[in-house]
Amino acid sequence: MDKLPSRGNQSCKGSYQFDGSILLEVKKSFRDVDNVLYDWTDAPSSDYCVWRGITCDNVTFNVVALNLSGLNLDGEISPAIGQLKGLLSIDLRGNRLSGQIPDEIGDCSALKSLDLSFNELYGDIPFSISKLKQLENLIFKNNQLIGPIPSTLSQIPNLKILSLQNNRFSGQIPSVIGLMQALAVLDLSYNMLSGTIPPILGNLTYTEKLYLHCNKLTGSIPAELGNMTKLHYLELNDNLLTGHIPPELGKLTDLFDLNVANNHLEGPIPDNLSSCTNLNSFNVHGNKLNRSVPLAFQKLESMTYLDLSNNRISGYMPSSLGDLEHLLKLDLSNNHLSGPIPQELGQLQNVFLLKLENNNISGDVMSLANCVSLTVLNVSYNNLVGYIPTGNNFSRFSPDSFLGNPGLCGYWLSSSCHAPRPAERDIMRMTENLSEKYIIGYGASSIVYKCVLKNCRPVAIKKLYSHPHCLKEFETELETVGRTTKKKKLDWDTRVRIALGAAQGLAYLHHDCSPRIIHRDVKSSNILLDKDYEAHLTDFGIAKSLCASKTHTSTFLMGTIGYIDPEYARTSRLTEKSDVYSYGIVLLELLTGWKPILTKAANNSVMDTVDPEISETCKDLGEVKKVFQLALLCTKRQPSDRPTMHEVVRVLGSLIPPPEAKMFAPTTTQLAPLQSHKVQCYVDEYANLKTPHLVNCSSISTSDAQLFLKFGEVISQNSV
Repeated sequence: MDKLPSRGNQSCKGSYQFDGSILLEVKKSFRDVDNVLYDWTDAPSSDYCVWRGITCDNVTFNVVALNLSGLNLDGEISPAIGQLKGLLSIDLRGNRLSGQIPDEIGDCSALKSLDLSFNELYGDIPFSISKLKQLENLIFKNNQLIGPIPSTLSQIPNLKILSLQNNRFSGQIPSVIGLMQALAVLDLSYNMLSGTIPPILGNLTYTEKLYLHCNKLTGSIPAELGNMTKLHYLELNDNLLTGHIPPELGKLTDLFDLNVANNHLEGPIPDNLSSCTNLNSFNVHGNKLNRSVPLAFQKLESMTYLDLSNNRISGYMPSSLGDLEHLLKLDLSNNHLSGPIPQELGQLQNVFLLKLENNNISGDVMSLANCVSLTVLNVSYNNLVGYIPTGNNFSRFSPDSFLGNPGLCGYWLSSSCHAPRPAERDIMRMTENLSEKYIIGYGASSIVYKCVLKNCRPVAIKKLYSHPHCLKEFETELETVGRTTKKKKLDWDTRVRIALGAAQGLAYLHHDCSPRIIHRDVKSSNILLDKDYEAHLTDFGIAKSLCASKTHTSTFLMGTIGYIDPEYARTSRLTEKSDVYSYGIVLLELLTGWKPILTKAANNSVMDTVDPEISETCKDLGEVKKVFQLALLCTKRQPSDRPTMHEVVRVLGSLIPPPEAKMFAPTTTQLAPLQSHKVQCYVDEYANLKTPHLVNCSSISTSDAQLFLKFGEVISQNSV
């Protein structure tokens, strides 16, 4: 049997040399404006298996993956790509490629993933794609593709993700898509598709996400969609759908996002939807729905976003809405509601947006004074009477919020309230008392307004959803944030203390609170530092409690991109380990000084990425590696592989030097000794298992091997 050509022998003939020649042919069709493919060369010493974006099989040296995403490549996709027979993955997303998708791409018979999204490709989807029988992911979103969706795509037996959104596809949805049993994600949104939704889509019993919104679909919503029992997301909004909302959708007990807004639906909201107990977001805005708000909605205890606005809903607001304790946004505006505002709405401690305008609501608004997080309120053009509550809760709302209620009197700023400073008065005047029209964005715990000052300088005004319990302390923290944006150098001990302080805060939320609290937005900007650089975890605007009987909760995805747990993003199942992942990202930031991008890590490459300031101030670089290992553990793909925050606290606590040792250590930033009352004496779960007689003592010494034994190998080639 002939030997395979060696990696270094470029004169050998065979597939190794052959694939290199093909890649150079592929490169010719690209306009490499930033010279990112400079190492793609036919020089004798050039090894294409180490070229940028290339992955080879270790035995055959065939190219198995081509990843050129986000490289600003111009030009077209060369037909020569079809000659790379061993390709398993092609990722060209996020470039500026134009032209048509070459038919020859269908010759890559082993291909499992094809991602050409976020380019400028045009023309039809070639029929040759249907020859890719091993294909699992087909992602062409955000291009300029046209024509009908080929029915031959149904011939790909293992296709799990079909993502064609934001193109110019027209015609009807092929009914044969309903035969693609392996589909987990079907996204045809933001196209020009017409005709009806095929009822046969109800056969897709393994599909988790169905996105058909922003098309020109007509007809009714098929009752058969109620058979898609694995469905988490169902978005049919912004079409031309008619008829009723089928009560069969109540069988979708895993559903947590249902959006049918901006259609021509009529009739009542089905009571059956109350069976969707994981429903987190429900939007029927802009239809012709009538009858009343279902009383059974009180069962939807996970609901955070409820929009029934711009319909013909009548009757009283049910008091059961006050049972939706996690509700953040409630919009019932532009309907035919009557009766008083239920006192129970005052129980909504987390709601920050409440819109009831343009109804026939009577009574007073006093109960809303108890909604302490309320930031956006509009009760205008109703039949309300009585006095507007005084005090800071209502001082944030503009007069427009109460217009059109002749019987409503009073002004929400009493003479005993805190008088605004001149700068505050200018801001309020320039933004018309923070009118809605100046809103430029919603954060996790605040609303951001644009204000142009008298000197023509634009500034952003951040208004917290929850009014601070102690205004002076909050202002002090903001001043601290302002000081620590001045590129202070942080020595190693300072970084460890910051990491430990944040970890102690999370450990308290996860393990010592009843019910447990998941922060949901752990990131570096939500960790404030006092004058001694002690860390304070802040911004609980989207925090969520988790009762003791549950291991997780299904919830609408919230948080900050880059810090969100990928498992939470994929399944929408929230656990404490979601915070642990976000904390791991923060830990990597502390170590590197940069916003981290998770990649494969090996033992011999850890120190290459560490901030040089650490190397200069840390006496034992083994400690740095230990924290790096801890960060990688926190960001493991599987939540069960991540440590608890108790265990994180134990590892970091073992690195804090005693106060007397700190006095003689040269540092860049001087810190006060860690106060004993700040050190939480947590019951370590690992100690409970291995040394139950040593619990409740913060002085326990545990070896590195013991600390990481529970999690298996600390760092491997696929640790993240």
